[in-house]
Amino acid sequence: MSNLEAAPEELTCTSAPNDRGRVLEPRSVPLGGPRAMSVRRTLPQRAQSFIGAWCFVDHYGPDEVAATGGMRVAGHPHTGLQTVSWLFRGEIEHLDTTGAHAYVRPGELNLMTAGAGIAHSEFSTPGTDVLHGAQLWLALPEKHRFTEPGFEHYAPPVVDVDGAQMLVFFGSLAGQVSPVHTFTPLLGAEITLPAGRELRLDIDPAFEHGVLVDRGSVVTAGVTAAAGVLVHQPAGSDTLALRAESDTRLLLLGGEPLGEQIVMWWNFVGRSHDEIAEYRREWEHERTSRQPGRFGRMPAEWEQTIPAPELPNVRLRPRS
Repeated sequence: MSNLEAAPEELTCTSAPNDRGRVLEPRSVPLGGPRAMSVRRTLPQRAQSFIGAWCFVDHYGPDEVAATGGMRVAGHPHTGLQTVSWLFRGEIEHLDTTGAHAYVRPGELNLMTAGAGIAHSEFSTPGTDVLHGAQLWLALPEKHRFTEPGFEHYAPPVVDVDGAQMLVFFGSLAGQVSPVHTFTPLLGAEITLPAGRELRLDIDPAFEHGVLVDRGSVVTAGVTAAAGVLVHQPAGSDTLALRAESDTRLLLLGGEPLGEQIVMWWNFVGRSHDEIAEYRREWEHERTSRQPGRFGRMPAEWEQTIPAPELPNVRLRPRS
């Protein structure tokens, strides 16, 4: 998914130490015009830039496509990150400049590696009446951020763990191991808990974790979290407890602290203002000339692409 904000902030993000849990409330971000979708964004924000390498968390729906128009995101670029598409309902068609043509469906991981540069488009399919899911970004570490772009699909099995349903799409949890390659140690899982169920999970104490509640209400890390909220648990604990106060579905995200500083603006992740400005210049040249460069050869199906917003007139102060 593109970040379609007309005036995106330029964020300098660092891993911030924290010795206690934190509740991260979402902010509503409209993606486009008056009929467009809105998303609930919990990362990044002033209180927290990362959870492991997770640097961007958007949660949307359930949205009636007849009212919002669904997802209609024309070709747009990315650098220095991986996009993680996860659906609870609906279907999205993905097309990118590596030649990948795929469909995002509920319970299946679609992982796109931007690396040095990629462009892609996302459109909800004609048969989709309701769209509901999450779009997440992973910052690539310095030594891998110029890796070759690529695309990977994985459909994890649904397993029962003490009365909870679980799909592990990154890393390992409760005996389930994902085969998906990651550039930093990560965890990603969808967990569904019936009302009243408590689940205690063994976790890696080197990881920090985030619990994004999709529906229902859960008690974790000493707080009660409702739908849309992201709860951050810092590294250091070897156990994560989840108690559902109602029928609950959530995403559990985790990873070793990235320990690096990044600059994130629009759809680009880099390491400096000047680097981001160069990515923007290259994208504008390539999309208007249709000549392949950093972002690859644009598919013939693309009748239009998304122009980059104007950069701010001044360098914004670092935020962490």
